[in-house]
Amino acid sequence: MSETTSRYRAPWLLKHGHSATILTSFFPAPAATWTSGERLELPDGDFLDLAWLQSGQRRLAILSHGLEGSLNAPYIRGMARQLQSNQWDVLAWNYRGCGNIPNRLLRSYHSGESGDLRRIISHAAQQYPQIILIGFSLGGNITLKYLGEAPSHPAVQAGIAISAPVDLASSARQLDGRRSNRLYQARFLKTLRQKTLVKASLFPGQVDTARLAAIRTIREFDEQVTAPWHGFSDAADYYARASSLPFLPAITVPVLLLNAQNDPLLDRPCFPSPRAIGNPRLTFEYPAAGGHLGFPDLSHGLRRWHEQRATDFLKESGFD
Repeated sequence: MSETTSRYRAPWLLKHGHSATILTSFFPAPAATWTSGERLELPDGDFLDLAWLQSGQRRLAILSHGLEGSLNAPYIRGMARQLQSNQWDVLAWNYRGCGNIPNRLLRSYHSGESGDLRRIISHAAQQYPQIILIGFSLGGNITLKYLGEAPSHPAVQAGIAISAPVDLASSARQLDGRRSNRLYQARFLKTLRQKTLVKASLFPGQVDTARLAAIRTIREFDEQVTAPWHGFSDAADYYARASSLPFLPAITVPVLLLNAQNDPLLDRPCFPSPRAIGNPRLTFEYPAAGGHLGFPDLSHGLRRWHEQRATDFLKESGFD
């Protein structure tokens, strides 16, 4: 259990949380390097799309993207490149409904959907005896929740969560309540509404499009769509049961939680103290700057510093 002093220092022009978040999203993404793709059929009749980056290693990193992201998000591809150069095979996946075609069921994905990650791990463990998990934003919350649920797969030996909203209620309030976050809120709601309208055409009579048009906040969307579609009584129940924060004390493998203190999408509860959690397997790193999935590092070209930090942590944890 530790809160480590971060070595990250933001470039002078990118010290603000919004500038680090927004401008880093324009950093050029590495060229697509996936060596193969796969569609994993699920027992409930749905599917997950996977992408593999394989070079014959015996160890695998599974990458989980953020809200309304995909396996081709620049931060996913950048981390895949970094891991490949450090002798890891990589698997990235699209959550239900985050690929090029809608998923088959009315339900889609949510911030606590660890069951789908569990299925992917079981699938990958048939080939790899050593697996580590890396999650970004929403994917970081899923990763941590999975690791704190009993039992995790014995092949899973470490985890990393970057810009993770471990307390979903406070993160939703941050998104909806701060005027400076309206850009992110509008961007998320636009694509969430679009996907929900597609579901309305596929499942006539099961989506109230009039109520959907009236949604103005993330919490309203979670109240009217996310919660009822995924078995929660309301948004409050969803946030409480899907947040990874209560699961952190039960994690049994080395884990790094890397959240920037100026992340515009995270509030105080997303920076738990080591003393409060009381788990010696967790390393908490809260650099003063970095934004949300930003951490720009101009000293090595247009790169994200968290890529190097992830592989450094793995080496510190014994993965040479």
